[in-house]
Amino acid sequence: MTDAFGAITWWGFSPALDLQDKVRDVETSSDLNILMIGAGDCRHMLKTIALSHRHKKKQINFYVIESNLELLGRHLLLTNLALESPKLMGLQEKTELFLEVFGNSLVRQQTRDYIVSKAKDFIRMVTDSDYLAQRLPAFDFSLLKFKERDQLEAIFKFWRGSDDRVFDISKCWDNRLRRYLSTRYDSRVGAYDWDYNMKLLDRGAGIIHKKEYSYWRETGSAFSVREGTYDVPNKTLASGLIVKTTSGNVPQRGYWGDIVSSPYLAFGIESEEASLTKKTNDKYTKSAQDISEHNILAMLHELTTGEKYVLPKPSKDTETKEKKNSEGATLEEITEEEEEEVEDKKEDKSNEQKKKQVEENGNKDQQNKEYENIPIENVKIYFLPIGSAHEIHKKGKYKGLFNMVYLSNGMVHYLTEDLKTVFADQSTIITETARFMLELKTEQCQEFLSKVTGMARAVGCQITSTSDALKDSFLRFRFERKT
Repeated sequence: MTDAFGAITWWGFSPALDLQDKVRDVETSSDLNILMIGAGDCRHMLKTIALSHRHKKKQINFYVIESNLELLGRHLLLTNLALESPKLMGLQEKTELFLEVFGNSLVRQQTRDYIVSKAKDFIRMVTDSDYLAQRLPAFDFSLLKFKERDQLEAIFKFWRGSDDRVFDISKCWDNRLRRYLSTRYDSRVGAYDWDYNMKLLDRGAGIIHKKEYSYWRETGSAFSVREGTYDVPNKTLASGLIVKTTSGNVPQRGYWGDIVSSPYLAFGIESEEASLTKKTNDKYTKSAQDISEHNILAMLHELTTGEKYVLPKPSKDTETKEKKNSEGATLEEITEEEEEEVEDKKEDKSNEQKKKQVEENGNKDQQNKEYENIPIENVKIYFLPIGSAHEIHKKGKYKGLFNMVYLSNGMVHYLTEDLKTVFADQSTIITETARFMLELKTEQCQEFLSKVTGMARAVGCQITSTSDALKDSFLRFRFERKT
């Protein structure tokens, strides 16, 4: 991969999938075992869990292999955020926090406070399996090496640290831009424009607006869904790398992720809600940020309620209010009676709050129960050792286990005869294409697609999806073991 994509995949280069919708229904098994190799983020996992109520009830087991422990830390953080109790955090606030942590180099202070509080909790989870089973029973760290658990603990301690100066992500981002653009750095706005018009648009991501894409390229922040001050480094995007210098190889912490394709690809270019992707005068009426916000909110709504989210229609009062706002502000006279009514309401509200506080203090056990995470039944998430994709076939317990295997475009080289050992007798293989690897030319994307197809056929897979290098984000294969 080029320096534009970086050494760590903080977000995937394709839209989120409901994997249960793509897998073949295996009647002989009550469990759906999914091996995820290099997904980079938890988008597929979260969407699959949230939409599981739409399918036949099964036990879903995710086995996650990544190239960096920091990615596993982010999986834990974002999944935990999605599962926060509705009594503790509303859907809108949860959506905003999720997007900030997911795709912003700089976050608000309250977002940092949330990360710090969770980091403290995660440290205990990593070191105390009983506490993990109590707080997040869906997760299992037992397959990680002891050394990796210690390193995860160190990562969470770094997130928890009070000194933000140790990770100046704005400087790290600018250094990456300078290194990548070299002599083009002073004319970088033109470089952003070229990548947008000649690459993103050609590959079907025109719903990403030019201004939001350029702003992300310049600053590293993709989502500003709430007014506020975004000035705190997002420490979850920090990772280590061995950098070659004149004096030798030096370990260095920095931002080593994508600086070209953008986090909009994961949740911001496709939606079940057709009204969000409509055009007016051949231009999209909504932006990738709007789509991302809706998709995350809809996903979290389904995760919480078990019901599909329906976009509310604007009421006549709302339309009238918006019309008035567009025409200009107006002043209305407030009568003395109205003022008294407002004060009475404030007093009533204050009394209700006091009463509620007394009740909460009198029954802490009930309070703790209300603030427990959203339970996700029939789901288990196993973190496997870092880089274990090349040796998973050596473990007898994985032989013929997986009904589905997902490989990112950066990990597709693991699709070999060895990996074939862990495929179930009937299984589905999904590979990410190079569609949104913007540094690759069209012919290189097509060459990548042809190579992956050849690798899949070599291990006995048959392609079941279309294969347009610039239109398809995934390839889907069917595997049947011959007896």
